[in-house]
Amino acid sequence: MTETETDMKIEDQKKSIEARKKLNFWARLVLSLVIFGAFFILLYLLFFAQVGETYRDIVNILVGTYVAILTKTADYWFKDKDDPEHKESEALNTNGTATL
Repeated sequence: MTETETDMKIEDQKKSIEARKKLNFWARLVLSLVIFGAFFILLYLLFFAQVGETYRDIVNILVGTYVAILTKTADYWFKDKDDPEHKESEALNTNGTATL
């Protein structure tokens, strides 16, 4: 295999990794927006809507469980993390070849 073929293969791998990074970002962003949207709907039901007493207890329970979900979502966005795509990018940049 010539050097140009190897360079082209590495560039293709880099493009593939970048495409996966973008797709993962958008998927995670949409999922986070859905989670926050559901939380705001539950808050609206709890404080502003006319809900029966039985359903109000259920909404309270759901709001309590959503606090844990929101904590994990915030942890995902604001804590350091190890993404497989990031490790693959580093391996390509440092070694010149991917370790699969």
